[in-house]
Amino acid sequence: MADTIPATVFLVGAGPGDPDLLTVKAARLIGAADVIVHDGLVSDAILSLASQQADLISVAKQRSRHSLPQDAINTLLVDLAREGRRVVRLKGGDPFIFGRGGEEVDACRAAGVPVEVVPGISAAIGSAASAQLPLTHREASSAVSFVAGQCKGLTDQDWSGLAGKGRTLVIYMGVATAAVIADKLIADGVSPGIPVAVLENGTRPGMRTLRTLLADLGDMVAREDVKSPALIVVGDVAAHALARDVLAQGIRHLTAPGEFNSEMRS
Repeated sequence: MADTIPATVFLVGAGPGDPDLLTVKAARLIGAADVIVHDGLVSDAILSLASQQADLISVAKQRSRHSLPQDAINTLLVDLAREGRRVVRLKGGDPFIFGRGGEEVDACRAAGVPVEVVPGISAAIGSAASAQLPLTHREASSAVSFVAGQCKGLTDQDWSGLAGKGRTLVIYMGVATAAVIADKLIADGVSPGIPVAVLENGTRPGMRTLRTLLADLGDMVAREDVKSPALIVVGDVAAHALARDVLAQGIRHLTAPGEFNSEMRS
């Protein structure tokens, strides 16, 4: 195999889960791959598009537990490409939004392996569309920030410029730290009465969209037993979501009249 010309590694965005949201190019590459190295969030419906002859290798990551560390994933991609195999690195959402796609591109380049990135619909874009939640709105928000809810120094981060009037904050991987995030946002000056939407299992069967206020976020995640994958959207745009209102009775005094649609929607 020493003289084999390395095949191209394709970093492909699988989107948030619904196979109908794949790009045409992504679907074509999945069907033509010799080997697919995939994340745990890639749905079975998308993996079923692979050839029956293709090898499927899971490198699923969960909080505090990785089946393969990132360096090992990088090495795996390079080794497979050097064998001349058609490699698809299939990543949930978009490879360049909290997907470590940049690290994998760098590893391939350093090894002299051709690499191409195929964008996917991000979890934020896909889930918001399913919930009919506009991330920008002429009357509510002209700026959007994407942040990770699991990172070192979470409580040291300055959240004051990320949420508030005219801004939308989208938090990835924030379920486990929702209460800490809410407390820090409020401590940094964000109103405890600002609307919040939680988009669980976005675009997939069983998707839930729950809406409350920032002061209730941590308690609501626990009450409703919210599970990953889920996104948290903080901002006035959350009031536009097609959602079920789950505001705790104890803080209803924070809700302005008419702020939420009084009809409980599922």
